[in-house]
Amino acid sequence: MTPETRMDSHTRLLLVHGSVVNADLTWSAQKPLADRFEIVAPNRRGFPPGPDVEHVDFEEEALWLEQFLEPGTHLVGHSYGGVIALLAAARRPQLVRSLTVIEPPAFGVARGVPAVDEFVRRIEEHWTSGPRDPAEFLRGFLGLVGSATPPGDFTPELLQGARTLMVERSPAEAVIPLDELAAAPFPKLVFSGGHGAAFDAVCDVLEERLGAERAVLRGAGHSIQHLGKPFNDLLTSFALAAEHG
Repeated sequence: MTPETRMDSHTRLLLVHGSVVNADLTWSAQKPLADRFEIVAPNRRGFPPGPDVEHVDFEEEALWLEQFLEPGTHLVGHSYGGVIALLAAARRPQLVRSLTVIEPPAFGVARGVPAVDEFVRRIEEHWTSGPRDPAEFLRGFLGLVGSATPPGDFTPELLQGARTLMVERSPAEAVIPLDELAAAPFPKLVFSGGHGAAFDAVCDVLEERLGAERAVLRGAGHSIQHLGKPFNDLLTSFALAAEHG
């Protein structure tokens, strides 16, 4: 084992999942990364195997996430988890070695862009006037965000994720501290999937305002990490460059 391999094996990735599914399902394609990194992928509150919750708030989730941050952590967040990761990194920049976000729905940073304003309108309409049946609510949501709908009946785990989704605070309300994040010394990487103008617009703003690297990987819609190797290779190169840089 070379010194570099030993160091890589202690490089810590904290993976923060988003809405609907828990860590195991969100990051299933990232299991090979455990050969090189220490992987920490907690299940957020309201997701299996934990109980249902009455409310989800990205600000509270950012505080909850701090227990998993240690010095030198490479923080990675998908979707709602990306919003949480942005807030947590701004709160505890001294613990973050790098920050990667995958299509975070931080639509507030791109207000005024027509595609963003229209998308937020449609999402808000779904929350206020959409079906109250969790399964039907979930089907409508997945169609809006560009995620594939599983065939057949939803599992109990997905239905729990749907119930949690229905009590989420809108991520469009998040106030992302862009200036503080831009000033933080750790490198940033933004992934987008090239499938939706609203998500692209948010990622454009984050790329510009944070001085972030940008990767566009098509073929998996909103769940870019499910591509597996192409995503894993880019994340590995980015994290190790930050480790050595």
